[in-house]
Amino acid sequence: MFTVTPADIGGVLQEFGISPALKCVSELQRYDYADGNPGAKKVRLIVRADPVSGPPLVIRFKNEADVTLEGVEMQCRFADELRKNGVLTPCQYRSDGAFARRRLMNGYDVIITVEQFAEHELRTVDPAIARKTGKLLAEMHSISEKNNLHVPGRVLFDPFAANDLFDFQTFASLEPLIGQQEKPLFDQIMERYGAYMEVLAPLSGQPRYAVQGDISNCNLYQTPSGEIGVFDFNRCGDNNLFCDAVMQAVFEARLMDCPHGAGEDMEEAILAAFLEGYDSVRRFSEEQRRWYPYLYALIDGFWSSDIRWDDGSLTHALHRGETERARAWLETIRRRLTLRNL
Repeated sequence: MFTVTPADIGGVLQEFGISPALKCVSELQRYDYADGNPGAKKVRLIVRADPVSGPPLVIRFKNEADVTLEGVEMQCRFADELRKNGVLTPCQYRSDGAFARRRLMNGYDVIITVEQFAEHELRTVDPAIARKTGKLLAEMHSISEKNNLHVPGRVLFDPFAANDLFDFQTFASLEPLIGQQEKPLFDQIMERYGAYMEVLAPLSGQPRYAVQGDISNCNLYQTPSGEIGVFDFNRCGDNNLFCDAVMQAVFEARLMDCPHGAGEDMEEAILAAFLEGYDSVRRFSEEQRRWYPYLYALIDGFWSSDIRWDDGSLTHALHRGETERARAWLETIRRRLTLRNL
């Protein structure tokens, strides 16, 4: 298992022009990727280091599939460009002019970055926070478009590829398990998907620009003065900006925690506030407003956890032969594909 000592951390800090004297070091996140091989050297380790003098720091060590030194450097440069243009995001440190460097450490070939620690991480969201987040995302999008910023790499929320919000591909693959009585309903859903994607097709040919890609859950913080900032550009890449706005809004509304005692309508309120905040900075066009119902319906209808991840999902119901539950899911998906306006 990959481990680092305070002395290791001190050596890293020196390479990034920071005093190695430390008060304490703590582990924030760890992923050890065995990939079926106990000797695999894949890892992601994020630690907090508190220097004797100066602000607390975050140090990231990565050796992950499809993660390259060049890719991490471009992600860091994008974050730095946003910060230079007024977006609140942690300051990053350079080593020999680069934000990311590769180093063999304790038997692991890791990519290392160092940045300031973001205090006051947001774990819950309400409409006021959602509105500020929407404004923040719009500002980031405008900077990216104005400066023609690009970062290669797969983003989480691309509606024209496999993504982490909705999963039509898995739904379509379930056809052999669909019973004869449910087949007409399944076919109706498939037909509606095709019609919706035809409406959205013009979006796939529009210019793409760099996006942070994971703006909501656990990647936001709020200053004592109430400003919202963003950190962790691990999933940034190029995307259609309108699609990113809608999908990030749904992500925040559904997956971030709500205040204790919030009602069932809180998701709707958060979604609306996020989009209102975005629109106040970067106006949605009439064409985008026409596209919104179709994109939202696809996200809602083929919500990934309901299609395959949850124990009671459509996939699990079909594999267990739970015909009534499977039919109920198909009815729910068809209902969710009803169009709604922005």
